[in-house]
Amino acid sequence: ACVISLGLDPAVLRDELFELWNRKDLQTVTLSSVSEQQAVTLQRRALSLLADTQTCLVDGLINIYALNTLDPAILRLNVVSLQALNCYKEAAILSIKLQLQRELNMEEMCIPLILQNKLPMAESYVMGHNHLEQQLVTLLDSWCHPNFIVEELCKRFPRLSQPKQSMSQFQAKMLTKQVFRLMEKFKHRPSTVSQCAAQEEIGLFAFSHVQEKSMTEENWSDHVEVDDLELQIHLVEMLVKYSDFQKASQWSLRYNIPRNRLPYGVWETQQSLPPDLQQIRLSHSAQTEDWTPSQSHCQRFYQAPITKDKVHFVDTLEALRRCRNIVLKEGAVVGVDMEWQPTFGCISTQKVALIQLAVFDEVFLLDICENRFCQHPDTLSFIRSLFSGKNVLKLGYGMSGDLKCLLATWHQFLEEPLKMEGVLDLLNIHQKIQRSKIKRTQNRPKEVLVGEDSAEKGLSLLVQQVLGRPLDKTEQMSNWEKRPLRISQIRYAVADAYCLLDVYSVLSSNPAYFGLPADLRSISSGQSEKSGDKKHKEKQTHGREECQGAQRVSPPRSDTEKGLLCGEKPSEETPPLAPQQLRVVCDNMLQGLGRYLRCLGVDVIMLENTDDHRLAAKLAQAEGRVILTCGQPFQSLRSQVGEGRCLSLDCSEKAKDQAVRVLRHFNVQPTPSDIFSRCQACNSDQYLAVPRKDMTKMLKQKGFLQDQDNTDHTQQQDEETTPSVTPDLPRYALQCQWASLSDLDPDTLTFPGGVSIQLHTVPPALLPRIPLFYVCTRCGKVFWEGSHFGRVFSMFQDVLHITDSESAAAAVPAAQQN
Repeated sequence: ACVISLGLDPAVLRDELFELWNRKDLQTVTLSSVSEQQAVTLQRRALSLLADTQTCLVDGLINIYALNTLDPAILRLNVVSLQALNCYKEAAILSIKLQLQRELNMEEMCIPLILQNKLPMAESYVMGHNHLEQQLVTLLDSWCHPNFIVEELCKRFPRLSQPKQSMSQFQAKMLTKQVFRLMEKFKHRPSTVSQCAAQEEIGLFAFSHVQEKSMTEENWSDHVEVDDLELQIHLVEMLVKYSDFQKASQWSLRYNIPRNRLPYGVWETQQSLPPDLQQIRLSHSAQTEDWTPSQSHCQRFYQAPITKDKVHFVDTLEALRRCRNIVLKEGAVVGVDMEWQPTFGCISTQKVALIQLAVFDEVFLLDICENRFCQHPDTLSFIRSLFSGKNVLKLGYGMSGDLKCLLATWHQFLEEPLKMEGVLDLLNIHQKIQRSKIKRTQNRPKEVLVGEDSAEKGLSLLVQQVLGRPLDKTEQMSNWEKRPLRISQIRYAVADAYCLLDVYSVLSSNPAYFGLPADLRSISSGQSEKSGDKKHKEKQTHGREECQGAQRVSPPRSDTEKGLLCGEKPSEETPPLAPQQLRVVCDNMLQGLGRYLRCLGVDVIMLENTDDHRLAAKLAQAEGRVILTCGQPFQSLRSQVGEGRCLSLDCSEKAKDQAVRVLRHFNVQPTPSDIFSRCQACNSDQYLAVPRKDMTKMLKQKGFLQDQDNTDHTQQQDEETTPSVTPDLPRYALQCQWASLSDLDPDTLTFPGGVSIQLHTVPPALLPRIPLFYVCTRCGKVFWEGSHFGRVFSMFQDVLHITDSESAAAAVPAAQQN
């Protein structure tokens, strides 16, 4: 009453008095002043009050009554009592405060929290206990299995109230995101999970192999050899999704998947496969492939100038001693590269599988997958000596990533950090070259901002600019943990390390030509331009820097700003590109933009509405694409790809205006011949030209022409008006690949990949007017000449590079999809 009469808040006064009592120098009574039995009685009474006590006072009660000294059995009983009352959050907080995690069952504590949409509380519960962290990740991963039923899980806790909105978090997509996030947070390897990582990677491998053809058959097969039936079915479903029924049928036969579990259409395709296509045939290149590749391959790609006998596989201590004697010689120059199992962004750091060390005339491949060799003290000593040796110059490219993988492979380097001396990262030199305005002579390879293919980026681009040919990156996504390595893998590993020596030799012999200082070692990652030049450059290229990843891009707010944002006026340093040279991936918020760019011939992958934004980063990393995005995903995507590889646009802009911004930013110069050079449905650039006469036969064969009189009339008109030669191909013919009619199965009207022509989309009334149809060989969609070309031409005429003849031809209708 006195407190209230004085106008004081009782709760505030209580907290202040409690704080005073909790101070050691003001405590006049402690547990040591009472008997042991009285102390235990007081501790139990205090323990019973914890659940009803404000969170801010819990620590004080625990300290004052030394509750941590109570018998663990008494503490566990109290936690179990709280669980019986459905007080799972209070039980978890008390367990954390009393450090009881090792005394309790992780699933019994965490599952109710997750069911109540309190995953962060479950994370706090396991934090700092490695085995519990791994158990939580493994638990969530097991729920990613297709057979997981959340309702069965709920039956274990019948009295638990669950918010309806919490059920959405148990969808496979959401669970996968949580698993990968926790793997990153807890620093666990992908090997601790199986379901979500396997399903996501299988889906990406299926996409890469079927749609992009970016992996060899051997590479791809290495990654999809799985034993779990559900994962096998998942692979077949992914292959069907990307329209490769033949491949889906072959793998379903290889897996021996029951007929009742096959996706629609796969069993029928199985029956139509000839015997020679019913099995997956792989070449055993580890034994049969020649060391020297074909002449065409040598002409196209950089080749390490050493023979096979100069490549040494190091997996024993004896071989390591020979390697050490050569590599650690005084004044040696060593090219260093590493390979690890690709995870496509599932986790940022992976353990090293192979280390390549190249000296002039020899290359050593250290087999880090051989565990006894990898963890032997002599191996660790060699790694330390290599990177700390001041008198041995180590050449690398992007070595920060290699260092992270080294630390993930050997925890000893965390306890006693590696000393990095005598290391030259050619990535820093490459960035200096890119900034340089030194003009190249005409016979030097041209410099491009965005590569013509997936190889022209990073080290491969540097090798092309300095040595004249890029690296062959076909084996980059190999299974580097599988032994024995194929010849093509070894050749790739050798080239990646040896090219560093050749690049360094050329740059050192004539640094001024490349705009470099005489001492290449003076170039560091922190080197920047003079402040005055930098400010001047920022004024001129502010918009371009925004697009390349510094900030979000917005439309011009006034006429005076037009030309400054997003490359409205291309920089002189940005060379013009053909649409086919720009390869992008659009997130699912920019599908309209993706369709317009694809319409103009740009190589575009568009995420589906159900796809996670992280897939954009994986595709960008795996295939050298630029990410086009907007909104919140920009920040996380930008951090996962290289500088200038993620561009953010304003979602409020119309898709057509966004497309113009992208074209001008990258200085892409489309021509009328590029319009419709790619399939609008699937991004393929291969068509089959089908004359009217053949299209009529196909429609009749499949029963889409039932009116005999109409068919006869159409055929008669064909004979009267169609010349004996096939009509001319469209204006974009030179930008595409063209299949032969002989590639089409005459009975099933399917392409070799198992895709059927979408004949049901062809109106019979078109036959008298359309002399030539165009069929996409990847998805089977049918296109024909119409008015759509004129609309696209008119819409983008400001950015099209048009000759007089093309301007006149624009009035003529061209490619129109059905």
